[in-house]
Amino acid sequence: MAGTVLVVDDEKNIRRTLRMVLEGDHLEVRDVERAEEALQVLTDEPIDLVITDIRLPGMSGIELLERIRKMASWTSIPVVVISGHATVGVAVDAIKLGATDFFEKPLDRDRVLVSVRNALRASRLEREVVALRSAAGAREEMVGESAVMRRLYSEVEKVAPTRGRVLITGESGTGKELIARAIHRMSPRHAGPFVKVNCAAIPAELVESELFGHEKGAFTGAVSRKRGHFEAAHGGTLFLDEIGDMPLAAQAKVLRALETGEVSRVGSDQVFTVDVRVLAATHRDLEREAREGRFREDLYFRLNVVPVRSPALREHPEDIPMLVGSFLREFCRENGMKPKPIVPAVLDALRGRGFPGNVRELKNLVERLVILSGDEITLDDLPEESRLSREARERSPIAAPEPVSAGRGEDDDDDDAGPPRAPGSAPRCGSTATTPSARTSSTPSRRSTGTSPAPPRCSAWSAPTSTRRSVPWGSSARAEHLRAFG
Repeated sequence: MAGTVLVVDDEKNIRRTLRMVLEGDHLEVRDVERAEEALQVLTDEPIDLVITDIRLPGMSGIELLERIRKMASWTSIPVVVISGHATVGVAVDAIKLGATDFFEKPLDRDRVLVSVRNALRASRLEREVVALRSAAGAREEMVGESAVMRRLYSEVEKVAPTRGRVLITGESGTGKELIARAIHRMSPRHAGPFVKVNCAAIPAELVESELFGHEKGAFTGAVSRKRGHFEAAHGGTLFLDEIGDMPLAAQAKVLRALETGEVSRVGSDQVFTVDVRVLAATHRDLEREAREGRFREDLYFRLNVVPVRSPALREHPEDIPMLVGSFLREFCRENGMKPKPIVPAVLDALRGRGFPGNVRELKNLVERLVILSGDEITLDDLPEESRLSREARERSPIAAPEPVSAGRGEDDDDDDAGPPRAPGSAPRCGSTATTPSARTSSTPSRRSTGTSPAPPRCSAWSAPTSTRRSVPWGSSARAEHLRAFG
């Protein structure tokens, strides 16, 4: 059982005895003489359990217990109280204040171990409940019934029960962390911790310290021992988000940890074993990064045991109404509002809008709509770039067809280009035919007057050709134009 125990007692012999007993049970031990020192250790280091005497110089053990229970970040830490001068009343008071257990000196080795093990197990179970609730909420956010999403769910269900490492790829904002949490939740490790590390957010000089921990004095600013993320994830899952941004020097240590299952803190020669399943995610093309020397090829192969791709929102726009409904309920509840209805035209507009920021961008937009709209969400509540052009709608002699989802990026300026179509399908509306004979013919496609030929007839083109405008395909204006005129 892994964990760090803080022993607080003014008797050196008691501290030494507890250290020997607990370290013999594979626990780490920090010991101090005064309650004030204990508060400093709790502030600086991750502590899993506290054993404190009642009678201490200065602040008493009961006062220390009260301070721990009042701090939000410490409330889940179990506290075992010991005393050589205890009464039944003192023991009852300690339990009422939140002590996990109470026993008298002289200490009994077996009783100490049973008490500590039970307290650590109960604390771990409490954290697991919180993590499971969080994971369940995360899975609820994986919304969608499209073929693309059903395929993703199938992949997650297959890989989750295994020990295989998973590399999750995809654009920013597609929900890679949700996939990682779902894999953890459905794995045999669901009862263990899920530790997320954003590799892109850690300064290069601190990556090793964050991942593997450090000893006191290992470098300037290392005022105390710190446990790393690999240790914290023992028995569970370590999620290395944006692994492609990790410095090469740190990649070598991660590779060694994956190969041997052993890690050592910065500034220490001690090596210890960790039981961790590693999931990684990136928006980069790691295969290309490895070829070009910006990512270790051996680490890439170690991580890419099972590749899972998180699809961009443009690949499953049919899920947008379901996503919008989920986000509406979430933000109305968070803001204490009644559920707001949304007019169908808004959903049509959103389906036809490009979301380069993917689901994250859509979620932020829905939150904005919930906050700024009235009793219902209408087209007027949408940002200008998300609305259908009123002018185009008023000019159109027919109702707008089914929404068109952008098939190209917004930075594409090719006016004649359009979404890809299946081989052998009919030409796109408003484009010239692209049959092999047309492409290879030496006959000029334009008349001698230099004017362009009329576009091929298409049932979707009901509006006069004089109303057509030349706009970039990837822009929102092009999407509005197609929605208005087919």
